[in-house]
Amino acid sequence: MPTDPRPRARDLLALPGRPGPHNAITDVPGVTVGLETLVSGTSVRTGVTAILPRGRDGVGEPCAAASYSLNGNGELTGTTWIEESGALTMPVLISNTHAVGACHTGTVEWVNEVHPQLAAQWLLPVCGETWDGYLNDINGGHVRPEHARAALDAATAGPVPEGSVGGGTGMNCYAFKGGTGTSSREVEFAGTTYTVGVLVQANFGDRRELVVAGTPIGQALGDDNPMEDSAWFVRDLGAAAPAVAGRLPGGAGSVIVVVATDAPMLPHQCKALARRVPLGLARTGTAGGHFSGDIFLAFSTAPAPGLRSQMHPAPTELAEQQVLPWGAIDPFYTAVVEAVEESVLNALVVNQEMVGRDGHRTPALPHAALADLPAAVRA
Repeated sequence: MPTDPRPRARDLLALPGRPGPHNAITDVPGVTVGLETLVSGTSVRTGVTAILPRGRDGVGEPCAAASYSLNGNGELTGTTWIEESGALTMPVLISNTHAVGACHTGTVEWVNEVHPQLAAQWLLPVCGETWDGYLNDINGGHVRPEHARAALDAATAGPVPEGSVGGGTGMNCYAFKGGTGTSSREVEFAGTTYTVGVLVQANFGDRRELVVAGTPIGQALGDDNPMEDSAWFVRDLGAAAPAVAGRLPGGAGSVIVVVATDAPMLPHQCKALARRVPLGLARTGTAGGHFSGDIFLAFSTAPAPGLRSQMHPAPTELAEQQVLPWGAIDPFYTAVVEAVEESVLNALVVNQEMVGRDGHRTPALPHAALADLPAAVRA
């Protein structure tokens, strides 16, 4: 596979907002990301992405958090407890649909090794997925618990690789090569610069929907679209094919989005951030499809002593913590929307064509199409 680096979206397009130094979720202090990419033979195109909200040493220290599902045709484990408690204490892992169990087991094994005092309690890992079965042998059991542990061990701060890496390795977006994308925005409040960071595993959208920097271009890019061919889907279903009407819907796939910030927020403020994710996705054209699992998680890394006390029985004193005033939250909403849009565009722009199982091919978004955009949206 080619390894030549491609530019990111901001190198080619005039995009709004002020990114952090790496324009990545790791611009939020303490957040680290690890990737384990599995590419071998003609049919293995998958991997694992690990996000550690407070880094390796901060596992178990709660972050205010909340989740939101735009469309529930997918999975993000651990969210029932996050919704109940308002706290995220575990790493977040993202892989393919049939690897959730392996990632769950691998996380438990890793925590037991790295933080055995936590593993003595109950663990509810947070594992999300999108479907990579077009390019990857998804039923082959290629993602194993040791790959989840490797992604967790690899987690670092700094720049985050994008495109066909980690859990995004075999993913498609608007029938172009998709996968992992990230971006960040800086927000000023009360003399302090806060950061909002986003990581997206992009595996959604019909080609006809694609919008780049406000310009609909998907309709004009329909010529090279192998996923449009219904034959691959019906053929792969085998005996079940007669029960299927037509091709796999164009918007099928799913998208997992993780939003991080160091601004001090309550759990229901994190929920409000997660609810803004669809606005950023919509800027790239999607209407959200029934066959797409669109699930989002937002958390704050600011100190949360009130959440810490609920994780340990019988606290003996009141907890105090700073909280962003609700009246100041709008710029953070804007930051989420902008960073989500740019993360999706990064997943598309940095990518390259991939051929996977059964010769299935996904083309990369042609940069020439971006050069044809109006001058106002070109960098």
